[in-house]
Amino acid sequence: MRRLCLVEDDEIMGESLAVRFRLEGFDVRWHRDAESADRAVSGDAACAVVCDIRLPGIAGDRWFESLRGRCAVLPPFIFITGHGDLERAVELLKLGAADYVAKPFDIDRLLLRVRELAGEVAPQSNGAPILGVSRPMQRLEQLIARLAPLDSTVLITGETGTGKEVVARHLHALSGRSPFVAVNCAALVENLAESELFGHERGSFTGATRTHVGVFERANGGTVFLDEIGDMPLNLQTKLLRVLQDREVVRVGGTHAIATNARVVLATHQDLAARVAEGRFREDLYYRIDVARLHIPPLRERPDDIPWLAQRLLDECARRGGSPKPGLGPDVERRLSEHPWLGNVRELKHTLERACIFADGPRLRAADLFVTANAGPSDAPDTEPLDSYLSQCEKRYIEDALRTNAGRVGISADKLGISRKSLWERMRRLAIGPREAGEDKSEKG
Repeated sequence: MRRLCLVEDDEIMGESLAVRFRLEGFDVRWHRDAESADRAVSGDAACAVVCDIRLPGIAGDRWFESLRGRCAVLPPFIFITGHGDLERAVELLKLGAADYVAKPFDIDRLLLRVRELAGEVAPQSNGAPILGVSRPMQRLEQLIARLAPLDSTVLITGETGTGKEVVARHLHALSGRSPFVAVNCAALVENLAESELFGHERGSFTGATRTHVGVFERANGGTVFLDEIGDMPLNLQTKLLRVLQDREVVRVGGTHAIATNARVVLATHQDLAARVAEGRFREDLYYRIDVARLHIPPLRERPDDIPWLAQRLLDECARRGGSPKPGLGPDVERRLSEHPWLGNVRELKHTLERACIFADGPRLRAADLFVTANAGPSDAPDTEPLDSYLSQCEKRYIEDALRTNAGRVGISADKLGISRKSLWERMRRLAIGPREAGEDKSEKG
């Protein structure tokens, strides 16, 4: 049975949601606060977490940030928010939350979203394109449909923010498998990574007070999605190669092999061939995973998708906020088409979400697109010097990368394709300090 973690203090809402999800076949574990839900989420195989931002004790958003710092593998989080918390909900999306719903919300829509995140149903399209209308994305959808029924390992490549996990979930949904377990290899804590992926036996090391089931066992019969595979340590690459070859895992401290038939989908924004040449990625693993490759072009190379994506993202904003979908003026469409979108679809999504929050009227203006949280739309001029505009784009992009990687400068620099020293210099030039970046001071120096 599919396990769902519900964290809701309101008795009426919590009971309504628990009853509805149980009627739909979910094994609901209902918690009234973050403290009681903590162990269930960090050590259990929940398909999703539905969590209110406002909870007694530790708030839902703070709990999520804490989990991200402690756990490399988390189920998808959907936050329940009031209108006063919408801006915070948008920030949580940047930190890795899957979605949010604003009160009052449609339970049927929430149920459908949970099923999508669990990989039980493909995102609803009514016959329309799923990933894009451009020829490259239509070709990509065709390839996914051909790969879905197969057991082949799949490698998804593309720049940061192009939607590699979206492609992986679409492939999974079409395959009919369950469950879908996602792992960010860049977030794996080195001394716990092997245990997280492959599990451990009780007593196998200090602190191992109980048996832990690893990712590959939890995803048995479904899909394991290994994001940022280029950041996996070399010792773990060796063990991953063995799993891919033998279709079995051995827990840390264990003596017997456990069969697994989970399909493995991997993703990276890096040039793995170059990392092989640098000695940072195993050559035998590279050839083992580079069998069926799906490449996602950057958004700037498929401009036909920009207005299509903008309309879909605005639909999502309207649905979450419970408000009418804002219109787009011709100046907005021009500005969207001219923008370089260095952060790809992720940057487009965040830009439109901010615009929906700060816009004054029913139609978005070009001035609404690139404003800061401290300035209203009326403060943003329609035009600005090019150097200033590009500096602001660079600053937002670096801040997003730092927030995504919990302020870790070394990892952020690697993902941005620059040296750590260069990133520090850019941060000083753009006045990105520890507070803005969420800096991990232990990295500096």
